[in-house]
Amino acid sequence: MTPDRAPVRILVCDDHAVVRAGLLALLDSAPDIDVVGEAGSGEEALALAAKLSPDVVLMDLQLGEGIDGVEATRRLTSLPGARAHVLVLTTYDTDADITRAVEAGATGYLLKAERADELFAAIHAAAQGRPALSAPVAGRVMANLRRPRPALTDRERDILAQLARGIGNRDIARALYISEATVKTHLRRIYDKLGVDTRAGAVAVAKEQRLLP
Repeated sequence: MTPDRAPVRILVCDDHAVVRAGLLALLDSAPDIDVVGEAGSGEEALALAAKLSPDVVLMDLQLGEGIDGVEATRRLTSLPGARAHVLVLTTYDTDADITRAVEAGATGYLLKAERADELFAAIHAAAQGRPALSAPVAGRVMANLRRPRPALTDRERDILAQLARGIGNRDIARALYISEATVKTHLRRIYDKLGVDTRAGAVAVAKEQRLLP
């Protein structure tokens, strides 16, 4: 630990015990990082963060049952007087995942393939409230900023609203008086515009971007 910098208090949240153990061992090797707790679910992370007041929560996105990392991030960062910064550490790097995490309040987004020194640097950056992004993630963010996605058409919004209700393609076709083939064509365009590849991803991004009523 350097004399002019207090150790960063960190809470690790990952639903895989083996992954958590590896992270804890790695973080323990850094003299200026102090692991104050570990959580195996989003709910546990919220409870421990309230109790331990970490500087940074290292958050996985997929957490098995219960709330996911995005929802846990949103709740952590929206609490009155919240002080913890969330640094996402995940294997997922789709545009939809990145967008959801950042819009939920994550300070940084790191991939698990990063080197240890890059992880340590990102933790310190996040503790100071500075953005910390993996190089591939930063590249995707910049590319998207330079190339904004086209807006959804009215028909695509209609189909997106039906998706949010959990309706299948056949019923969407019946409700909108179009063919199933047309529904599939619109879905492909919606996925491309939102940067996702699943129905659930489309609905999640649409809600984040307030594209749904």
